[in-house]
Amino acid sequence: MTSVLISGASVAGPALAYFLSRHGFTVTVVERAPALRPGGQAIDVRGTALTVAERMGILSDVRRCRTRMNGMSMLDGDGNELWRSTEMAMSSGRLDSDDVELLREDLSLLIHDRTKDDVEYLFGDSITSLAQDERGVRVTFERADARPFDLVVGADGLHSNVRRLVFGPEREFVHHLGTYLSIFSMDNYLGLENWQTWFNDGNTGGAIYPVRDNTELRVNLGFHSEEPVTYDHRDVEAQKRLVAERYTDARWEVPRLLKAMWDAPDFYFDSMAQVRMERWSAGRVTLLGDAGYCASPLSGQGTSLALVGSYVLAAELARSGHETAFAAYEERMRPWVELNQALVESNRDHSEETSSGESPLDHVKNAIQLPW
Repeated sequence: MTSVLISGASVAGPALAYFLSRHGFTVTVVERAPALRPGGQAIDVRGTALTVAERMGILSDVRRCRTRMNGMSMLDGDGNELWRSTEMAMSSGRLDSDDVELLREDLSLLIHDRTKDDVEYLFGDSITSLAQDERGVRVTFERADARPFDLVVGADGLHSNVRRLVFGPEREFVHHLGTYLSIFSMDNYLGLENWQTWFNDGNTGGAIYPVRDNTELRVNLGFHSEEPVTYDHRDVEAQKRLVAERYTDARWEVPRLLKAMWDAPDFYFDSMAQVRMERWSAGRVTLLGDAGYCASPLSGQGTSLALVGSYVLAAELARSGHETAFAAYEERMRPWVELNQALVESNRDHSEETSSGESPLDHVKNAIQLPW
């Protein structure tokens, strides 16, 4: 029985674990965090990814957990409304679409619940070395005892540890897009009801929207910087200081949002960036989702790429040995990845639509066929 170690327990890793375990593989997932990570933004499951969710048996639950926005407003830096829409929201697109928007943590929990009885999870641990030979990969961990696996998959995000260990430094593959984003939760003190509020104030801006039956706000604060900003992606307090410094002169409700930020237990911060690589596999190791081909949240397709990539990789591994399977996975996925990464430029103006009412995303989300 083939053993597979997956690094990362957000969406891509557990989704791959689900399909591999159904194909008879022995699967272990290692995750640096002590448990499933809370918080995060609302994400979208679109097009072909909805079919993957259906085949995973979670589509009805995904739809049950969806956000239920009625529209959005765009404000200037003083809080004056510039425009509003009851037909679309910038986080999810058209409100009458079949696409589903839900919180990242809800999707992660749904997939974990589907896999926890069949997959070994190692929380609070991380890979420290990978040594390959013709028989497999010997893996050492920060805490667990070293052991061999037949295959290793890096599904550990933009700052992938597996990618660094096997392919080299992050700077060779991560391409910054000039935007940084923070996300955190706070009480819905504004009393928003299924309504997104966005604001733009020069080089800073953001959004707030209610979740959990309008009891909680998810706050997004972002800023532009043409030059990459140096920061430690594990130092949360330093990241909060960085955001606060950028918003020193911000108006409207921003001072109150910043005050909540300091106490937020689920604060997240990172650059909007893409991962571009000539190949995703080396020997018995391959990359999945953001680790290998992050399109950035600006594409609106990161979660769909993760779900479809998981299904395709598992299907190809079930059909053939890893060398053939990794090549087939990349051959099938790469054209679609490139289409999705190209969406960033098209999506910079979220209101851009064709005369038929379609956005550039509508032409991409179904532009891949599943292996079976």
